[in-house]
Amino acid sequence: MNLEPNAKGKTPLDYLSAAAQKLMGKVQPETAAEQSSVVSVEQMQTIDKKAVQKAAETLKRYKDGKRKLEERIVEEEQWWKLRHWDVINKGDKNKKTDRPEPTSAWMFNSIAAKHADIMDNYPEPNVLPRERGDAESAKVLSSILPVIYERNNYEETYSDAAWYKLKHGVVAKGVFWNTELEEGLGDIDTQCIDMLNIFWEPGITNLQASRNLFIVSLKDNDLLELEYPQLRGKVGGKVIDVKEYVYDDAVDVTNKSVVVDWYYKKRNTAGKTVLHFCKFVGNEVLFASENNPEYAEDGFYNHGLYPVEFDVLFPEEGTPIGFGYIAIMKSPQMYIDKLQQVILENTIKATKPRFFAKKNVGINVEEFKDDTNDIVWVEGDIDEERLRQIDIQQVSGAALNILQMKIDELKETSGNRDVSQGSTSGGVTAAAAIAALQEAGNKLSRDLISASYRSYTRECYLAIELMRQFYDETRSFRVTGETGKYEFVDFSNKMMQGQPIPPAYAGQELEEGYVELFRKPVYDIVVKPQKRSPYSKMAQNELAKEMYNMGFFNPQLAEQSMTALELMDFDGIEAVKEKVQQGQTLVNTVNQLMQELSLLKSAMGIATPNGMAVPAPNVQGGGMGQAQKEAQTETMTGYGERLAKRASPDMNNG
Repeated sequence: MNLEPNAKGKTPLDYLSAAAQKLMGKVQPETAAEQSSVVSVEQMQTIDKKAVQKAAETLKRYKDGKRKLEERIVEEEQWWKLRHWDVINKGDKNKKTDRPEPTSAWMFNSIAAKHADIMDNYPEPNVLPRERGDAESAKVLSSILPVIYERNNYEETYSDAAWYKLKHGVVAKGVFWNTELEEGLGDIDTQCIDMLNIFWEPGITNLQASRNLFIVSLKDNDLLELEYPQLRGKVGGKVIDVKEYVYDDAVDVTNKSVVVDWYYKKRNTAGKTVLHFCKFVGNEVLFASENNPEYAEDGFYNHGLYPVEFDVLFPEEGTPIGFGYIAIMKSPQMYIDKLQQVILENTIKATKPRFFAKKNVGINVEEFKDDTNDIVWVEGDIDEERLRQIDIQQVSGAALNILQMKIDELKETSGNRDVSQGSTSGGVTAAAAIAALQEAGNKLSRDLISASYRSYTRECYLAIELMRQFYDETRSFRVTGETGKYEFVDFSNKMMQGQPIPPAYAGQELEEGYVELFRKPVYDIVVKPQKRSPYSKMAQNELAKEMYNMGFFNPQLAEQSMTALELMDFDGIEAVKEKVQQGQTLVNTVNQLMQELSLLKSAMGIATPNGMAVPAPNVQGGGMGQAQKEAQTETMTGYGERLAKRASPDMNNG
């Protein structure tokens, strides 16, 4: 029996007296809840060898369901390494070993170009609050989340995931909590997971709908025994045979064991679906959250989701995975290389003459085959009937046209036209025209980048929830402030915990049965590219110069500029509108002040800006001459009269 304390700090021994009373029919009403706690403690140790064996059977069934996917991934990796002739000749018993096997890299170049587009638009998260009170924590999260990813070398993970996604159509990225990071304090750990090592329920379309999720890895037996002493003498057995790639080097797995990370969802006593985690090797349980009182009720991760996100390129129906560029490009790539094989064979034969010769033609064959001999001795006459060169038919123009058509097909299929790489045809030479064609040709890249951003957004949500759960200690982060200088920010999950909701009316908290409610801060994430492509920067700079030359930033033309901006759409348009409006406001303010200044000078008889002088005030009898005063005020407005009255010196009171 497990004697570990439960969530209330009690062991089964504390409930023995209550159990005895129940047997005697003397159960008190107040002990009923305690009796249910006894049952929960008894059932807490549910993950044992029998449960692990059942999980291993489920894992094997899941593996059988993705057998074709594993075979496709291994084959596509051969295509990626330009070893596709091994795939083409697979099962060909009549293969000739002396035939040329050209491996052109048209498909490789297309995938490399897509990867470059993805990395030119490396993402950066911007966390936005949904409630006014969460604005401060959202601002801090926006600054520290990129720092956490930087500590994880996430840019490398993002690059590896992009390669895998382009090749195979799907990549798995995990967002875990690693207790060994930050010198034992623990931190978020992001990883790119090989699709050969992850298993889910066949037939589902959403990974979160799977009843179980398995992630397997191979680990050396001696390291396992060192980390888990209870495994001494028990390692060596494999739960499943993990599909392996065709490696160039020899990979020895004899002294390794399969370690299984098993995630599964289950309802707790409150009816909430929680996520549990179990790590096992063979039949030995290394860790089980369901056996741990700390996680038994709320699960291993509070967010209740599998900590894995699938990023899909071209989706398939009835499955959470998809297919990639190799699947759609390998057919034209195969025929490109086969046509090149035939062309090369023909060229080799044409450059090396062969002859028909009658038997007993009287030619010294060894001398004939040796190109260094100046003389080849023969017996008898030599003519066209006894020795004749074999004519080789040259490759027709049709074959070359078909080869070019296949190359163009691969380019069209992958969306990697020449203009995408900066080269054009058809006489297009203007830089603006080339840039416009490049932007139009990048729509496929923009689409797959947007899909990656959606997956990245879900990863950020998982990371935020892990911070909400595990960031109990205050941590310091170096971030880049608004001025571009380094700043240091202290952060813990206190700002992310449930915030109390005030009573609906005064005195409600004093009523019987009142329960204080809490609101969990929820955030929205907007992803923007951290690194813009050179074309995007150039286009933005050209747009700014063009708007400047057209007078968009001239305050005198602010009204016309705002009308044009309302019809335009580009990145940063709100900042431009704000600048134009500021210029318009400044001009209006200056004009108003100039008008007031002109009226003031007129009232005081000071020369106006147009050079016209106004008669100076004439002091007679202790005040301004009545005639001059009337002449100056006859044409004044009421506002001007008030200004003149305040500005005129009153000599009577002087």
